Formats: sequence, C-alpha cells, structure tokens
Amino acid sequence: MVKLDDTGRESKSERFIRVAERRTAKVLTDLRLLGQCANRRTYEYSPDQVRKIFREIRHTLADAEKKFTEIETKTQFKLR
Repeated sequence: MVKLDDTGRESKSERFIRVAERRTAKVLTDLRLLGQCANRRTYEYSPDQVRKIFREIRHTLADAEKKFTEIETKTQFKLR
C-alpha cells in the first residue's frame, strides 16, 4: 500500500523505499550474473581484467555510499 502525503502524492520516504528496493535488487542480480563470468570453461580472462572490474565496482560503490553519508557543508556567503 502506497502512503500518500498531504498533497495526495506518494511521500518522499515511500518513493525512496520503492525506488531503492528495485534498484538494489537489480544491482544484486547483476553482480550474481557477473559472478557467472568466472566460469573458465566458458570465458577466458586475465587477473588484470578481474582487478580492473572489481576496482571500478568498489570505486563506484564508495561514491554512491559517500552520497548517503556526506553531511552537506554549505556555508553562508559573507563579505565580512
């Protein structure tokens, strides 16, 4: 059941839950599929290729996590 805010729209919290759950499920599915590429009977790859893949995944994951944990540090403009 979708909870609506005072304007009759889906609340920001409900929208976040709906979108985040769907996107998280997709990421997890795609990671499982990537793991299937480890099958040496089907694929050939080098350790360097694997390092590059997982380095990029870690970097992108850290960037996404940082967006959730960074505290906005806006300072007010002053001439004095």
